[in-house]
Amino acid sequence: MLAAQRSGVVNPLAERAGVSHKCIVPICGRPLVEHVLDTITALPAIKEIRISLEAEAHNAVRAIADQFADRGVPVSFVENDLNIVESVLKAAGSDEGPFIITTADNVLLTPEGFEQVRETLATADATISVTTREAVWAAHPQGQAGFYEFKDAGYANCNLYGIAGPQAFKAAEFFREGGQFQANPKRLLRAVGPFNILLMKLKLVTLPQGVARLSRRMGVSIKPVIFADGSLAIDVDNERTYDCCETILKRRAAGEA
Repeated sequence: MLAAQRSGVVNPLAERAGVSHKCIVPICGRPLVEHVLDTITALPAIKEIRISLEAEAHNAVRAIADQFADRGVPVSFVENDLNIVESVLKAAGSDEGPFIITTADNVLLTPEGFEQVRETLATADATISVTTREAVWAAHPQGQAGFYEFKDAGYANCNLYGIAGPQAFKAAEFFREGGQFQANPKRLLRAVGPFNILLMKLKLVTLPQGVARLSRRMGVSIKPVIFADGSLAIDVDNERTYDCCETILKRRAAGEA
């Protein structure tokens, strides 16, 4: 679980909440990271949870994780590295995998979504997860500000990735620098190449076709997971998405979603 924040940057949500780190910002009365831990510690297939986080925040998050100790899933902490790819590699260590990667602000993560990624990973080197524009808007009309346009649909990425083992770590390059491709298209250009960008811009490829091209570019087998639940593309990035997530969490608590 990636829980660190950008070095030298004060997160606006953390500042608003009066806490040191975004991952412990409360939403619906619980820290962001607690929502994610509550979901994944209840899953039967989890061997261990490793949280990548600044050393100074380990104790605060460990106190939150300790609430779930009786579920029998070990939780360990690894100091984050300079960027996401290095942090993932450091957290993976010498283990063979498989690994599923998510973020501490992914508060709308569901057991069903996690299991769908895990099952897909059994037949691929790596997985990326997305959902459609229509699914996101059905979950919340303000849930995403932009979408990746393909021939078949507009898609939003979800912060849930799968890596089958060391041979697939090249796929981690796809989300180097944070994966915030909507905010900085140059990152997408570096990740997938100019010709593939052109095909996408002209809407000449479907998402599955685009992922197949990405697989060939990286030399690994990558499969997309397309979620029917559009809420899985909404995480707590800013005040707008905080409000979206809060609304959806309240709906779920009331049994409305």
